[in-house]
Amino acid sequence: MKLWENFGGNELFLLITTAAAYFVYFLLIRRPDKLAKQIRILSLLWGMSIGILYDFTIGGGRTDFYKINDLNNYEVTDVLYYLLFAPFGYFFFYFYEKMKIGKKTFIIYVLVWALLGVFFQWVLTAAGIITLQKGYRIAHSFPIFLLTQTLTGVYIQVLKSKEQLSAAE
Repeated sequence: MKLWENFGGNELFLLITTAAAYFVYFLLIRRPDKLAKQIRILSLLWGMSIGILYDFTIGGGRTDFYKINDLNNYEVTDVLYYLLFAPFGYFFFYFYEKMKIGKKTFIIYVLVWALLGVFFQWVLTAAGIITLQKGYRIAHSFPIFLLTQTLTGVYIQVLKSKEQLSAAE
């Protein structure tokens, strides 16, 4: 693993974006309507795990549909990219609970998050953090985001049936 090929705009953008995402995360967990600690940790791990899972399946190996940062191999700043998934996992859980997503609003919520995922991937591609290759297009990610957000929503519903998601005051 290299430190980085050359520290440029994409690494700086990734650093700023990751810092901004964690800043928002820390603001949300200070709110009185925050999620319970165990749900918060679970949402962070869920977000990061899903991101790494997809990166290791379609972003590497035989498919290798995209590269992260400057190299097709791993570099230290790739860790920032993986860390970026964690707060978004929390945001999905947090707003799911705060917006009281139910059967009638589930599909809309999942669609909006899938579109946000595609938009964010476009931003990361424009910033030079993700480089698509082997004919892979951003539109191909929509069904992946749709499946991921649907599974995440179903997972939250299972959690909700077993325990309270919000922290008690």
